[in-house]
Amino acid sequence: MANTLIPADERDLTPEEVVALDRRRRRGQLFLVLCFQCLIVGTLVTLWAGQDLAYSPGFAHPMAYWDAILFTLAAIFGVVGVRLRRGSNEFISY
Repeated sequence: MANTLIPADERDLTPEEVVALDRRRRRGQLFLVLCFQCLIVGTLVTLWAGQDLAYSPGFAHPMAYWDAILFTLAAIFGVVGVRLRRGSNEFISY
C-alpha cells in the first residue's frame, strides 16, 4: 500500500531526485531562517529608525533606510523560502 502522507508526484522518485528534493527543501529552510533573522534585527533597528526620522535633517536617514532594506529582505527570503519548502510534510530540525 502506498504511503498517503507523501504527495503523489513524489512517490516514484529516483535516489538522485530525492537528494535534489531534500537539497531544495533544506535551502528553503535556510531562507526561512534568514527571513526570521531579518525580522528580528529589523524590529530592533526600528527603535533607532524612529529616532533617526525624528532628528536627522533632510534625506539623511541611514537607519530608516537600513530598516526598509531589512524588512524587504525578510519578505523576499520568506517568499522564496516558502516556495522552496513546498510539499514538505514533516518537521525538519537541522
